Amino acid sequence: MKAILLLFDSLNRHCLEPYGCDWTKTPNFRRLAEHTVQFEKCYAGSLPCMPARRELHTGRYNFLHRSWGPIEPFDDSMPEQLKKHGVYTHLISDHQHYWEDGGATYHTRYSSWECVRGQEGDPWKAQVREETLPAHWGQASHQDEVNRRCLAAQGASPLEQVFSRAQEFLEANHQADRWFLQIEPFDPHEPFVADAAYQALYADDYEGSRFDWPPYDHVTEPLGAVSHCRHQYGALLSQCDAYLGRLLDMMDRYELWSDTMLIVATDHGFLLGEHGWWAKNRPPFYEELSHTPLFIWDPREKQQAVQREALVQTIDLAPTLLSYFDVPCPADMQGHDLHPVLQRDTAVRQAALFGMFGAHICVTDGRYVYMRADRPDTPLYDYTLLPLHQRARYAPEELQNMTLEAPFSFTKGCRVLRIAMPKNFYLCMSVAEGENSDLLFDLYLDPAQEHGLRDAKQEQRMIALMVQLMQENDAPPEQYERVGLQQPTECKGRKKE
Repeated sequence: MKAILLLFDSLNRHCLEPYGCDWTKTPNFRRLAEHTVQFEKCYAGSLPCMPARRELHTGRYNFLHRSWGPIEPFDDSMPEQLKKHGVYTHLISDHQHYWEDGGATYHTRYSSWECVRGQEGDPWKAQVREETLPAHWGQASHQDEVNRRCLAAQGASPLEQVFSRAQEFLEANHQADRWFLQIEPFDPHEPFVADAAYQALYADDYEGSRFDWPPYDHVTEPLGAVSHCRHQYGALLSQCDAYLGRLLDMMDRYELWSDTMLIVATDHGFLLGEHGWWAKNRPPFYEELSHTPLFIWDPREKQQAVQREALVQTIDLAPTLLSYFDVPCPADMQGHDLHPVLQRDTAVRQAALFGMFGAHICVTDGRYVYMRADRPDTPLYDYTLLPLHQRARYAPEELQNMTLEAPFSFTKGCRVLRIAMPKNFYLCMSVAEGENSDLLFDLYLDPAQEHGLRDAKQEQRMIALMVQLMQENDAPPEQYERVGLQQPTECKGRKKE
């Protein structure tokens, strides 16, 4: 048995043709849907990038205990569990956050790994002289300008290089058995840099300043610039679609459909002006961010061109892959093997949590979405044994008042550091008045989430589901306080000392 996970970054469900989009060109995603099971209710867990990847490895929620950071010493890593049980695991990625402090323990969990350099602000090519930035809307940076020029001269985008290396792996290993290949392109993450052929698919009459890297902020740009930026995302999405087609061609060529599981997924979505916002990392975490695409082909079931309505999440991918290879699932994993969903659309959960460290805690049952906002003047703590931020170590002054806390249920008996965190750790700017409030939506009646619902009975039901899932996750006491909820008196959590 073999398995391939193709994990895009910022792949918008609402921009894919199989999910009903009519303005993008994604024929190979349509082709993928014809070969696989398409999941209609897949949700992220922890946002953004590395928190989602910790969930991919560990099969449990990240955002209630820790911010962005590495795999912990007590974590059960799915690729490492596979490796320990004789499955060869290989990672190919241009996701530059893996090579930073806060991602540095992920790629080393695999049997082997390859990195492709140059995406976004990756500190790759050296140029001491500060680059002159072009006129632009949104964002631009010196390092990104240097990287773009070098990549253009090289003649192969990181996306091209990732899929070329994937082809090399499959050419060399398609006849071998018991391997897991994770293909992880950074695209269609911003900046939206696509080849001219794909930009031509979305030609417009825009002649203004460059706009392919939106700000993490409210939409304030002219309508023409907004439309152009959306087209730039579409162009990069279509380029991703073309490379997906190359992978599907390889599945055909090497007859991998007979013995190879294929999972195509993403970490989260991206706001392209919906709700008046660009990008992510800003609450509320609307459907465009949290409701993600998922396609799975299981050669045991051979289910294809069908949709599944059961509620699933990122944390389910680790148990699914472990079960597929007959590897025992560690007790601390909270996700579910999706085999029953693939077979008969059997429900595996009543509700799902999602959110971001220090921001809204959200819950959905597949119809209703409830978002519980952060309250002012409440504490926030990071629990970790590896105090690393995204691109830096914790500064000594941040560690002056840390304490060593009793173990959580999932830390294998290890005490952990408790470090006070600023409330705006991810939220680099405050949200507008009214956006940092509790919100309830009925997705059946209001799929675009334009009108908050006032229904006390449904709100209390969703709160009960939220508290239950927080309790199962062994959420620390301040997480209940932070969103104005009462912590259950009987809690699964840590032993008091």
